[in-house]
Amino acid sequence: MNYLNELNEVQRQAALHNQGAALVIAVPGAGKTRVLTYRIAQLIQNGVNPQHILALTFTNKSAKEMKERIVKVVGKTAHEVWAGTFHSIFARILRREAEKIGFPNDFSIYDTNDSKSLITDIVKGQGLDPKAYTPNSVFHRISNAKNNLISPEKYKSSSETVANDAAAKVPYVYKLYDLYMQRCQKSGAMDFDDLLYKMHELLAHNKEALAYYRDKFRYILVDEFQDTNPLQYAIIQLLIKYPGSPENIFIVGDDAQSIYGFRGATVQNILDFERDYPSLKVFKLEQNYRSTSYIVGAANDVIIHNKKQFKKTIRSERGEGEPIKLIRAITETDEAKHVAQEILVQKNQHQLKYEDFAILYRTNAQSRVFEEILNSHRIPYKIYGGMSFYERKEIKDALAYLRVIVNPLDEEALKRIINYPTRGIGDKTMEEVKAEAEKQDFSLWAMLKKSFIVPNITSNAAKYIKNFVEMIEMFRLRLLDSNAHELAVYAMKMSGMWDELKSEQTTEAKERAENLQELLDGIKSFVENDEMSTITSVPDKSLTSYLQNVLLLTDIEDDKTNTDRIKLMSVHAAKGLEFKSVFVVGLEEGLFPSAMVLNGKDARAGLDEERRLFYVAITRAELHLTLTYASSRTRFGKVEYNNNSRFIQEISPDWLGQNTATSTVKGLGVRKNNAVGFTQKTTISSPSQNPIGNFKASSNDKIAAGQKIQHERFGTGKVIATEGVADNKVAVILFEQGVGEKRIMLKFAKLMIL
Repeated sequence: MNYLNELNEVQRQAALHNQGAALVIAVPGAGKTRVLTYRIAQLIQNGVNPQHILALTFTNKSAKEMKERIVKVVGKTAHEVWAGTFHSIFARILRREAEKIGFPNDFSIYDTNDSKSLITDIVKGQGLDPKAYTPNSVFHRISNAKNNLISPEKYKSSSETVANDAAAKVPYVYKLYDLYMQRCQKSGAMDFDDLLYKMHELLAHNKEALAYYRDKFRYILVDEFQDTNPLQYAIIQLLIKYPGSPENIFIVGDDAQSIYGFRGATVQNILDFERDYPSLKVFKLEQNYRSTSYIVGAANDVIIHNKKQFKKTIRSERGEGEPIKLIRAITETDEAKHVAQEILVQKNQHQLKYEDFAILYRTNAQSRVFEEILNSHRIPYKIYGGMSFYERKEIKDALAYLRVIVNPLDEEALKRIINYPTRGIGDKTMEEVKAEAEKQDFSLWAMLKKSFIVPNITSNAAKYIKNFVEMIEMFRLRLLDSNAHELAVYAMKMSGMWDELKSEQTTEAKERAENLQELLDGIKSFVENDEMSTITSVPDKSLTSYLQNVLLLTDIEDDKTNTDRIKLMSVHAAKGLEFKSVFVVGLEEGLFPSAMVLNGKDARAGLDEERRLFYVAITRAELHLTLTYASSRTRFGKVEYNNNSRFIQEISPDWLGQNTATSTVKGLGVRKNNAVGFTQKTTISSPSQNPIGNFKASSNDKIAAGQKIQHERFGTGKVIATEGVADNKVAVILFEQGVGEKRIMLKFAKLMIL
């Protein structure tokens, strides 16, 4: 058993634990997977039949790595261990036992699209409004019910669920849930949630099956236990918790990394584990082998503010390291520029590769401005766990509308939006129109304008096409007298796209709506940016100019062979990963922590999960950690002036390095760091870019050299010179507080003479 020599003392004690319930609380970077693996290897070497061992994980990758590690220790017999994800293991069992719950053994497994298609059919059959009962929202409610062990019967009789559905104006979800389950059973199909739900049904209602699997799985191990939902824990309890049971359950997790509440996971499972197993043996892995002392010190400072938790203190085994950088930017664009600059500095100073860096944000919509700045600097990047902002469906749809407004001959954009949102112009109709256009040598747009002469299409289809054409022409009439933002907002509302995204209340739909809003905010920033474009050198703010700008930003060759790229991702997607240098951006109240969470039903629990999310973010860093926030940010079409996140305030100045002029941090003072012996000299200031009372823009004709002025975003400054005349007049202004010199088009400027 020489492999045990690789473990520290606490890891070794956990791996050698023999009988009874055990809980391993593992801080980030503590080597929990190694403990779990060696625990299984130790059981096998002590004579336990590997077929009696059940190891449950959350990813196939984790299960594969676990088996590979065990094979290295005990040989091929490790392949006999039942190791896999909850879904894969239970699907394997249900293939054998399905007939006991009324399903064929060769049952189909519906993916999400299959499920939503079935829901669409049921909604239509019941004569319900498809705009209210969208497939996404109904599927989300059914999934949530299953994962909380709520059957269709319980759903219907629950006053809480009935009230929630009534408030959301979908009072018949209970009926749809019942019909959905019936239709699945008739089709011999289970969805992904059913692989858990039906496994619980099998064990709860079939004594023979329950006895068999209790005897078979004598040792159960669960990785990332903090991510389990009530249904998963209920299945585990059925298998391990019964009179006379040796309760050989071994769970590994960290309550401080429970961040998937929106998926139904509950931190209470791990917090209540000790109550459920009074004889529990607890092992705390508090040595972090990933991050430096500055980083783990900040992590300890933050997580201690959560009330419900297992108390623990991370200790770094990586050395002292360097202080955490804290950057205050003026705007979100300024923030992205600072991050790009800091990446280049760190890359050169520490001989790092681009792949050593990660930029982490709270919402995927934040990626837009970073993509634009990185592209403009020709810095390679990759969106991890998602897609580029401009590759998302809702963004492609919105840009397709804007492209058609500028150029209705754009056939690809036209085909993309003609029936989105659904307006009764189906594929068959479009095939007929396209065939006739080719026959008469017309463009698709010209043929649509003459749709009444297209053979083989219905009068209704011709009417719907006529309405679409009139809508686009109405948009085009505004090209001359509307800027890009005004026209984009108008088009999104009048086309129905905005209402389409806002009508659903699922997490996914809300994110798509956020992305669309971020696109509109980006267009507004383009319009209101007083500086000359460094990309197009075109001063006008028309929709044509904006589309040209976006094209030049995003049309960069994607070299698939180049793996040396910065990773951009949400904090949720970053869990389980680590990078030499991490930038956690957008650290403002209302963004991180999220306003949606702070204003939610259970704000206290929501804030705790947001804090755990921040804890996960900062512990992804190995050597360098940079925290950034913007004093102002365009959100929901308006410029918001922000306070920095409470999470920044929770970090002791001991761990923060000296900041530059543009990185002033309000509320942090001078403090001697006794632990590592440097003096913190953070400036306390009231940023000049904050709006002054009674701001009123002066006439641009009156702006002249030598004047002191106030800009809503950049603060106070002095006009050095003016150039040009009339609409092309430019002011050169030196702003204070580290903003520096800027060239501003007076046609679009909002300046107040002081």
